[in-house]
Order: sequence, then C-alpha cells, then structure tokens
Amino acid sequence: MRSAARKTACSWALAVGLALGLALSGSAAAQLPQVQVPVQVPGLPTPSLPEARRALGGTLEQLAGARMLRVEDLARTHRADLDRDPRGELVVRAEVVGIDVTEAALAKAVKADFRVLRTEELPDLGVKITVLQTPEGMSASRGLKKLRKLDPEGAYDFNHVYLDSDSAMTGAGPQNSTVDAPASGGSVIRVGLIDGGVDTSHVTLRGNTVHLFGCGEARVPSAHGTAVASLLAGSAGNFRGAAPQAELFAADVYCGLPAGGAVDRLAAALGWMARERVAVINVSLVGPRNALLERVVASLVSRGFLIVAAVGNDGPAAAPLYPAAYDGVMGVTAVDARHRVLIEACRGKHLDLAAPGADMSAATLGQAGQADSFASVRGTSFAAPIVAGLLARALAQPDLTARDRAVAALAESAEDLGPRGRDDIYGAGLVGAEVAPLASQR
Repeated sequence: MRSAARKTACSWALAVGLALGLALSGSAAAQLPQVQVPVQVPGLPTPSLPEARRALGGTLEQLAGARMLRVEDLARTHRADLDRDPRGELVVRAEVVGIDVTEAALAKAVKADFRVLRTEELPDLGVKITVLQTPEGMSASRGLKKLRKLDPEGAYDFNHVYLDSDSAMTGAGPQNSTVDAPASGGSVIRVGLIDGGVDTSHVTLRGNTVHLFGCGEARVPSAHGTAVASLLAGSAGNFRGAAPQAELFAADVYCGLPAGGAVDRLAAALGWMARERVAVINVSLVGPRNALLERVVASLVSRGFLIVAAVGNDGPAAAPLYPAAYDGVMGVTAVDARHRVLIEACRGKHLDLAAPGADMSAATLGQAGQADSFASVRGTSFAAPIVAGLLARALAQPDLTARDRAVAALAESAEDLGPRGRDDIYGAGLVGAEVAPLASQR
C-alpha cells in the first residue's frame, strides 16, 4: 500500500516489450487486436522497429480507450440519466454530491434552485451525503461550479458512475457433469463484495450464508457480480474460490439501473460494510478520482478495514483508476496461466499484488432454471477476489495492526515475477496461483 498521489508512468519501451512478448508467445486473447511483429523470413524484408511500434501503439491505444468507449456508449444510450464530466468520465445527469454540507450552505443551494434529492448518514464512517439536483437546464458541470462558488469551504463533486473492470466473460453454459452440491458446514470467515447483483442460487454459492444490500426488495443478479462472488467465496465439487463457503456480505450498487454504480451508492455500500464490521472488502469496479469516495475510503482505512480493488484494464500506459489507486487500498493486477501479466492490465506505483485473472472459470448466469453455468473469465476484476479471499482468511475483524500484519505476510509469500523486488507491473509478485479455479479444473 502506498500514496495515491503518485502517478502511473509506464515507459513506452516497457509497453512495447510486453506487447511484443505476448504477441510472440501467441497468448493475446482473441478479443484483443492482433499485432504484427517483425519476423526475419529468408528472402523477404524485415519490418522496421518504428513500423512495429506504430502497430503496437495502435493496439495499446485501443486498450486504453475501451472503457471510455463504453462510457461514451452508455452516455449516448441513456441520455436521460447519464452525462459526462469535462474529463469524459460518466456521471449521473444533473446531480452533484455534497459531503457534510452545512445547513447554511444547503439553504443557499435551495435558494439558488437546487433541489435536495436525498440525504444519507453513514454514522460508522462519520460522513453525511447530500445529493442535489441542479436547476432545470443546468448540467452537472455547471451545477458543481455554482455550488463551489456558493460554498467555497464545502466539499462537492460529480455523482460519478463506476464500472466493472472485467475484460471478458465467454463460453457460458451448464456444466452438470463436473459440478456437485457443496459440502455441508459453514465457515467463520467473513468477506465483503461491492459489485453487481449476485445469483445466490448458483451451485457455487449454496453453501454460503449471504447477506444482501441495495435495491430494496428487488434482486437483480448480474453475470459480473456472480462471477466475482464465486471466485471470492464459492465452492462446488472441484470448484473452489479463495475463501470457500465464507460468510458473504454482497452489496449490489447497480440494481439493473442505467445510473447504477453511482458514487453515492458505492459510498452507502461501504458504509454498510463498516456497520457490519466486514474487515476485508472486494471492489472490482473502476472509475475516476472522486471527493466522496476518497473521503469514505480514507475513513475505512483509518479504522482498520482493508479494501482490495482491481487496478483496471485500460492498458499499460493508462492513468490510475480508483478506488485501487487510493492510499491504503490494495491494488491487484492479473496474470494468465503462464504467470504473464495481461496486456490490458493497468500498471503503476499503486499496484500491490498480482493474482490469476485469466484462463480460469467462474460462475455465471444460466438460462431460466439453470444454476450451474460457468464462463471463462479474463481481467483484473477476477484477480482481486482471489487476493481478497486470501486476506479474509487472516483478518477476522477491522484492526490496524492485524491488517498490516496480514498484508505484509501475504506480500512476503508472493512469487517475484518481474524485475527483482517490487515493480509497477506485478507489484510484490504473484499470490493465489494455488487456489485459482483454472478452466482445466472444471
């Protein structure tokens, strides 16, 4: 764990070298752009290094732009609910979040035609959230500027929307021949999950005690949330997550809504984890830096909680994504079955550990009446729960000393994969290879 202020700076030479190595090995995933590299063939000219660099540059640009293309598509198809901030990040349309807004400041905002949509106290974190709607016809960007002018001492930000950080889920289908009912008995291990909805009827999760948060009485299972939950705490036949049959606290911050994943919902979910005293919390979501999320994360960290987050799949030269890049959060990258970092994985000084995140299976949503479907998964989303599950085994309650001891012990056990010592590609090294449910294990 490290200071979030430090920025990612992956050199071009390093990025080219990694891409070349992956291309030569033939390990690039089918969904990634194909890269032609210089190969000496007798009687034919060899492409120059600049030509190779241009080809690889195009690949890396596509990797870095994939999430933003998704953001653009969501903003376009859900214009009534979503917008983009000046940096192009996804936000809830015409909404601004305030942190610990005073009554005097709130009165000024209401007088300026802002409307209070909802207020939520997070007493276990000492945070009060106020979501304000901008005056009619005013964008969130203009509204944020207006509120900051009305209340210069206050803390306001966009209601940013955070997206899951998977790269791919493919090949879903029932696997009746290899999946048995989970063994009876429970576990005292407790672990948290903030994601999309979880299909608790899936065969891998039937042995778990699962506590649900979000969406009121509605249950909206998602493929991503179910996959991450199975890797975190699932168990069925020869399938094992990192903390099999752990007591799972699962918060759905999407609920199937266009504006799902908004930062106020993410903060509320973290507040619930604090209230329930869930020491280790997995967050396989990514997005921009945000004042509300930063405040909530800092409060949790100071109280001895441990947040484990995926670093994202925006490519090796991308800027840091959050919450993984916040101080005190454990950022996790992903490797394939040959222990090579995924070409799409983000890099940087905020990266702490690597774990398996490709060439493995996870639970997914099946057809109606089917609860035994699996998919091949790829991305940093699926590496983070491996690390979170391992740490949940060692950390029963939020505690600063115990947390730091558990993190240090896991880092000490890591297999050093990159340059000697800690690096910006693998962090302290690889953990969890022995517990990852590889595709061949189904």
